[in-house]
Amino acid sequence: MAITLYGIGNCDTVRKATRWLDSNDIDYRFHDFRKDGLEEATVKKWLQSEDWDKVINRRSTSWKALPETERKNMDAKTAVAAALATPTLIKRPVLESNGVLEFGFSESRYDALLK
Repeated sequence: MAITLYGIGNCDTVRKATRWLDSNDIDYRFHDFRKDGLEEATVKKWLQSEDWDKVINRRSTSWKALPETERKNMDAKTAVAAALATPTLIKRPVLESNGVLEFGFSESRYDALLK
């Protein structure tokens, strides 16, 4: 099973997810948005599989820093450009495993998906 965990290294929620994966001996590859970048095709795939407001974290500091007009007019199309310009808008971590996507970390969800 190929697992990729997307996020940023200094995010507490990403750290919780990596600790859970490590403690359950689950092999994964970590992809850091800041260090490794983010491809448009990846973001588009995420936004085709989920509503934009599940992919974009509207409680984040990055969201609050966006101009009000950009926040009000956000949709799936504009979310791609926003996420590419500011990857920290994406709800973290993103777990991708065999076509399954999980946004955010929930121990019970990871347990159900990966065990």
